[in-house]
Amino acid sequence: RLPEFKFWHSCSKAIIVSFCMTFFSIFDVPVFWPILLLYFIVLFFITMKRQIKHMIKYKYVPFSFGKTTYNGSGGSAPAKDSK
Repeated sequence: RLPEFKFWHSCSKAIIVSFCMTFFSIFDVPVFWPILLLYFIVLFFITMKRQIKHMIKYKYVPFSFGKTTYNGSGGSAPAKDSK
Protein backbone atom coordinates (compact mmCIF):
# COMPACT_ATOMS: atom_id res chain seq x y z
CA ARG A 1 0.00 0.00 0.00
CA LEU A 2 1.12 3.53 -0.76
CA PRO A 3 1.40 5.91 2.20
CA GLU A 4 -0.63 9.09 1.90
CA PHE A 5 2.37 11.42 2.13
CA LYS A 6 4.17 9.65 -0.73
CA PHE A 7 1.01 9.83 -2.82
CA TRP A 8 0.61 13.58 -2.34
CA HIS A 9 4.34 14.16 -2.81
CA SER A 10 4.32 12.26 -6.12
CA CYS A 11 1.18 14.08 -7.30
CA SER A 12 2.63 17.47 -6.44
CA LYS A 13 5.90 16.64 -8.16
CA ALA A 14 4.05 15.48 -11.31
CA ILE A 15 1.97 18.68 -11.43
CA ILE A 16 5.03 20.92 -11.02
CA VAL A 17 7.00 19.03 -13.69
CA SER A 18 4.07 19.06 -16.12
CA PHE A 19 3.53 22.79 -15.52
CA CYS A 20 7.21 23.51 -16.23
CA MET A 21 7.09 21.40 -19.39
CA THR A 22 4.37 23.66 -20.84
CA PHE A 23 6.94 26.44 -21.27
CA PHE A 24 9.08 24.48 -23.76
CA SER A 25 7.90 23.90 -27.34
CA ILE A 26 9.70 20.55 -27.62
CA PHE A 27 7.01 19.04 -25.37
CA ASP A 28 4.15 20.46 -27.47
CA VAL A 29 2.88 17.23 -29.02
CA PRO A 30 -0.24 17.39 -31.23
CA VAL A 31 -2.98 14.97 -30.16
CA PHE A 32 -5.94 13.84 -32.25
CA TRP A 33 -8.83 14.24 -29.79
CA PRO A 34 -10.97 11.20 -30.82
CA ILE A 35 -8.03 8.89 -30.10
CA LEU A 36 -7.49 10.60 -26.74
CA LEU A 37 -11.19 10.18 -25.90
CA LEU A 38 -11.12 6.50 -26.88
CA TYR A 39 -7.99 6.00 -24.78
CA PHE A 40 -9.70 7.58 -21.75
CA ILE A 41 -12.80 5.40 -22.15
CA VAL A 42 -10.73 2.21 -22.47
CA LEU A 43 -8.67 3.07 -19.39
CA PHE A 44 -11.82 3.90 -17.43
CA PHE A 45 -13.46 0.56 -18.20
CA ILE A 46 -10.27 -1.41 -17.56
CA THR A 47 -9.90 0.16 -14.11
CA MET A 48 -13.61 -0.01 -13.25
CA LYS A 49 -14.19 -3.59 -14.45
CA ARG A 50 -13.91 -5.12 -10.98
CA GLN A 51 -16.25 -2.57 -9.39
CA ILE A 52 -18.80 -2.94 -12.19
CA LYS A 53 -18.73 -6.75 -11.87
CA HIS A 54 -19.27 -6.40 -8.11
CA MET A 55 -22.25 -4.07 -8.61
CA ILE A 56 -23.81 -6.43 -11.16
CA LYS A 57 -23.24 -9.46 -8.91
CA TYR A 58 -25.08 -7.87 -5.96
CA LYS A 59 -27.73 -6.18 -8.17
CA TYR A 60 -26.70 -2.68 -7.07
CA VAL A 61 -28.63 0.09 -8.83
CA PRO A 62 -26.97 3.49 -8.33
CA PHE A 63 -30.14 5.37 -9.32
CA SER A 64 -33.15 6.06 -7.10
CA PHE A 65 -35.84 4.81 -9.50
CA GLY A 66 -36.72 1.15 -9.19
CA LYS A 67 -35.61 0.91 -5.55
CA THR A 68 -38.05 -0.06 -2.84
CA THR A 69 -38.32 2.13 0.23
CA TYR A 70 -39.71 1.10 3.59
CA ASN A 71 -42.24 2.97 5.71
CA GLY A 72 -40.89 4.34 8.96
CA SER A 73 -44.16 3.59 10.79
CA GLY A 74 -43.05 0.12 11.81
CA GLY A 75 -44.81 -1.62 8.94
CA SER A 76 -42.93 -4.50 7.43
CA ALA A 77 -44.34 -4.12 3.93
CA PRO A 78 -42.12 -2.26 1.48
CA ALA A 79 -43.55 0.76 -0.25
CA LYS A 80 -42.64 1.64 -3.82
CA ASP A 81 -40.57 4.83 -4.17
CA SER A 82 -42.78 7.64 -5.49
CA LYS A 83 -39.97 9.59 -7.15
